[in-house]
Amino acid sequence: MDELDLNKVGSGRSQESGHSRASSVGGGRFEYFGWVYHLGVNKIGHEYCHLRFLFIRGKYVMMYKRDPHENPGIRPIRKGVVGPTLMIEELGRRKVNHGGGGGDIYVLRFYNRLDETKKGEIACATAGEAQKWMEAFDQAKQQAEFELSRGGSARSKLNSDDEIDLDGHRPRVRHYARGLKRLIKIGEGPESLLRQSSNLAADIGRDGYFENDVGDAVEAYEWKCVRTINGVRIFQDVADSDRGKGVIVKAVGVIDACADTAFEVLMNLERRQRYEWDMLTGDLEMVDSCDGHYDVVYGTFSPMYLSRWESKRDFIFSRQWFHGQDGTYTILQSPAVHKKKPQRSGYCRTKLNPSTWEVRNLNTSMDTDTPRCLVTQMVEIRSVGWWKWKKNHFSKFEKSIPYALLCQVAGLKEYIAANPSLKLKSAASVIQSKISPVSVSSGESEADGMHDEFYDAMSADSSSSDEDSDTEIENKDVKVKLKNVAWAITSLALKRTLSDANKELDPKAAPFKIDPSQFHGSLRKARDDADTDCWTSPSGMGFMIRGKTYLKDSSKVTGGDPLLKLIAVDWFKVDKSIDRIALHPKCLMQSEAGKKLPFVLVVNLQVPATPNYSLVLYYASDRPVNPNSLLAKFVDGSDMFRNARFKLIPSIVDGYWMVKRAVGSKACLLGKAVSCKYLRQDNFLEIDVDIGSSSVARSIIGLVLGYVTSIVVDLAILIEAREEAELPEYILGTVRLNRLKIDSAVNLEA
Repeated sequence: MDELDLNKVGSGRSQESGHSRASSVGGGRFEYFGWVYHLGVNKIGHEYCHLRFLFIRGKYVMMYKRDPHENPGIRPIRKGVVGPTLMIEELGRRKVNHGGGGGDIYVLRFYNRLDETKKGEIACATAGEAQKWMEAFDQAKQQAEFELSRGGSARSKLNSDDEIDLDGHRPRVRHYARGLKRLIKIGEGPESLLRQSSNLAADIGRDGYFENDVGDAVEAYEWKCVRTINGVRIFQDVADSDRGKGVIVKAVGVIDACADTAFEVLMNLERRQRYEWDMLTGDLEMVDSCDGHYDVVYGTFSPMYLSRWESKRDFIFSRQWFHGQDGTYTILQSPAVHKKKPQRSGYCRTKLNPSTWEVRNLNTSMDTDTPRCLVTQMVEIRSVGWWKWKKNHFSKFEKSIPYALLCQVAGLKEYIAANPSLKLKSAASVIQSKISPVSVSSGESEADGMHDEFYDAMSADSSSSDEDSDTEIENKDVKVKLKNVAWAITSLALKRTLSDANKELDPKAAPFKIDPSQFHGSLRKARDDADTDCWTSPSGMGFMIRGKTYLKDSSKVTGGDPLLKLIAVDWFKVDKSIDRIALHPKCLMQSEAGKKLPFVLVVNLQVPATPNYSLVLYYASDRPVNPNSLLAKFVDGSDMFRNARFKLIPSIVDGYWMVKRAVGSKACLLGKAVSCKYLRQDNFLEIDVDIGSSSVARSIIGLVLGYVTSIVVDLAILIEAREEAELPEYILGTVRLNRLKIDSAVNLEA
């Protein structure tokens, strides 16, 4: 793996549009460039970490030893074409030594899913830069797919690598510099990669994969502000007054810096820096790093600043972090034990309260370019101590560990405000040219929905935590029952009616009577709400989807009843992930009853574990698909279109609060987050979702499996609408998984 092997693979788009981009009018090719680390192993087995200049133009990728803008005659040391079988995986943080020094970098792995020998790794200074490079490669992939779809001989398609002559002669490099429609710089230069702070263009299409700003699944939180400290609000969740459970408290503050900056400060263990803002966990050291998204940290503190009579303390906690494709960071911190760090002599071992951090960028007003982010820290506190402090000795709370944890947000805010060098300016530079725009169709362009909101389900705490919200949603009920999770719906006038979705099915065909008694999966249907290890199909009232006027005012409406009926669910245990599961003899689609159905959508969620599992959902329609509908375009369309439109909204209805924060309630285009394969045959479409293809998804699902017997999960699937004729959206199907048991999975042999 001497060098990054980017091979011909693809088809896509290079058009971007939207209100947040500096040059968003019209279509055109993009060029991305910036400094990265090239990681690998040479022929004699030694690892290397080389500083390289990466340049992406359309579907073509070039790697240089020096900046070609400053050295016009330089030749690329590596060049290739991006295409449909290129896969990109974020591996997270990794510690490396470079130039005699060490530091953390963020690694991306490239590989060809049809040929694992073609692979390579690059690394960036920050997680934000890594995210931008993933989006840049996705743009290149879309451009290649689009050019491939426009026609050309089979020979030219198969040999496009040979047709491209990028030897790096001076005139050709000059031509690139003149021929840009949009030139976007990623990072600030090689010095930023040597563990100095760097920033990315804030304008490069984050909205393509997710939607922004408010949550999209109803959560059982009711936040009440109980104190304000140095401009930071502290809230208590008063939705559940049961004192037998832990109390959830959070601190919320707005910081005048981008989310990347705040995240880097939070993750930095350097003592000198942490002493300036963290009164509790200033003395930290790394104990172990299990992968790029999980590590174990040891720390000590003296409680003299809290109480003069207590002995010194030490503690161990784990950190697990995720980076959403909208730029939002989530950090989970839990008490831990580690054999390398037994209790220290003279210290009393203590456990830090479980806590989470969420850092997300806020919209910047038109009259300023100062970045801002919203930082939220949630802490679980023992209910007995909290109520005692609150009712009888509230002043003593200020001398407690939970209070010191909540003060970290205020410390972080003041530290960044006092260090202007941390407030990084945007590194984006956009150069206009006279090149003709590339002609693209808006139907499949990922950047079409630039005004989309990030989340797709309503959150009960939106009125407390979203600084840029103009309206508030009032929660009148303290307790949320599983029968009625849609207590936060705003207006009956916004409701999505099922009749709007019926146009997706053939109106001329006679309805087929679906007899539920003929369809049985390995996972049984729930008898009532209290039943466990079962499934049911809730309404779409707990989700918010795009309304008829979404393209004009970004308004969302309540999801109505699903278009397709969930007729069965299989919960399989397999030795290795199985694709095309609908063709398996034991599958419902191979039964006589299954073959008679007009249309079935089979969703195969492949869960990575030991052993592996498959959760198979069967959604049936009572009529054939209307050939002129959006559903028909999805069912019979290209994989590129399917990947750009297949959307899932998750929601943990009931379960441990840290699992809720990890899963979130954010809509996700699955084809862009993980690897999806499609099988269109007979009367069904199967979608195989490989959750294990993303290291972030693997981490989240690993956490969920640890609590799966005690959580209730709702999922909604839909096809994203991006054109006026496709609006309003409708929900294809829903499922509620009620406290599944791992042992109940049925063995399935391939």
